[in-house]
Amino acid sequence: MSSAISGGYVEDDGGMGIIDCGICWSTNDNPTIADNKTIDTLGAFGFESSITGLEANTTYYVRAYATNSVGTGYGNVISFKTSGFSTFTDPRDGNVYKTIQIGNQIWMAENLKYLPSVVGYETGSVTYPYYYVYGYNGTNISDAKATENYATYGVLYNWSAVMGGAMNSNNNPSGVRGVCPEGWHVPSEAEWTELTDFLGGEVVAGGKLKETGTEHWKTPNKGATNETGFTALAGGMRSNYGDYFFDLGKHGCWWTTTKGTDADDAKCVFMFYDYGNINVQASSKTLGGAVRCVKN
Repeated sequence: MSSAISGGYVEDDGGMGIIDCGICWSTNDNPTIADNKTIDTLGAFGFESSITGLEANTTYYVRAYATNSVGTGYGNVISFKTSGFSTFTDPRDGNVYKTIQIGNQIWMAENLKYLPSVVGYETGSVTYPYYYVYGYNGTNISDAKATENYATYGVLYNWSAVMGGAMNSNNNPSGVRGVCPEGWHVPSEAEWTELTDFLGGEVVAGGKLKETGTEHWKTPNKGATNETGFTALAGGMRSNYGDYFFDLGKHGCWWTTTKGTDADDAKCVFMFYDYGNINVQASSKTLGGAVRCVKN
């Protein structure tokens, strides 16, 4: 939400002609025309105003005003809060993503959908980049993008595809653009930890990040409130054993840029349908997992 419609009417002009009228608004609770204002045309039934350029996830205070030769009078103050989402368009393919600020971080509120190529679940590698769409077992990009799972859950990437040739990192920020669009990066484990800590720790963070309901999570979708707007979905994974996709509706897995103890492992963040927590595990780099990019 970056705009709003409001308006007002003049009950009494004090015997003097109205020079200007409209609405004024601010993030403080006593807006005046010195803050932000519209100048509108007063009709027989009042006036309508359009506010633009509003910030996401912000409370605004607004009231009508009218000015005559004596001074300016104001109406009652009302408040509203804009939605938490902004949007970003990936210039590589035109995909539009909702974005959300949580603490000091700005995250994509959807899984990444960048798909330069696609293979079936039987193809995998620790070192070569591969891209998957859950349930699709072919190599045609257009066909893969036409699936409901692509539209809903985005793309599953092995770790090589995630990193784009970059070295592993546990810095905050990671400094790894990887598969993300310009101006964004793949988060490290440390960045996920910052998010988790902001939300009160691993035990409750998953619930605060998961979409509510059971459309994309199996019952009971424990602890889900999505109070952050992050809207984590149970998009499943491509098995590191290379012979199936699994756990759609049950688990979500999001890659980090951080390596595991073993050379062929890297850290993945897991959320579950039957728990409200977040769990970070070292997983095979051949696993197909999702990506959420963070703004630089």
